[in-house]
Amino acid sequence: MQTEQYSFEDDGKIPNSVFPAILYKKAFDNNSEIADNIEEKFIGNNWKNSWRNGVYDYHHYHSTAHEVLGVYSGSAEIQLGGEKGKRFSVSAGDVMVLPAGTGHKKISASDDFGVVGAYPDGMDYDICTGKEGERPEADNNIAKLPFPDCDPVQGKNGGILEFWK
Repeated sequence: MQTEQYSFEDDGKIPNSVFPAILYKKAFDNNSEIADNIEEKFIGNNWKNSWRNGVYDYHHYHSTAHEVLGVYSGSAEIQLGGEKGKRFSVSAGDVMVLPAGTGHKKISASDDFGVVGAYPDGMDYDICTGKEGERPEADNNIAKLPFPDCDPVQGKNGGILEFWK
């Protein structure tokens, strides 16, 4: 597994985060049980309230929860950080850990693209799009979020526990 970190500045619409987004390349073996394996790993590390679907095709972020996205099928180009952010190619087995405030958007995807999403402690999430009036409430929500107990992939052995100090 290869681990990469990326930081994005507040662009005025999308706050992004003081913590880096983490991309785990090839965190899971691509097999017939990959979606279940991803979900079980997330739940075992206390990232719950999971769902299976895709990624919205517009810039958005969450102010009430951090988010993890584990790709279980297909591939996609995802932009993180808002309009001035960076594009990433992800495929089955890859995981993105997004601190609250981090903008994300699907640019393109294969027809079979799917992710498992989850949140620390099973928190509820909101959907913010950077429209006028969202902030400062969104900023206040982000500032009040508790620090997760575990990384969704590495548990208590690294990841956000190391990179989000």
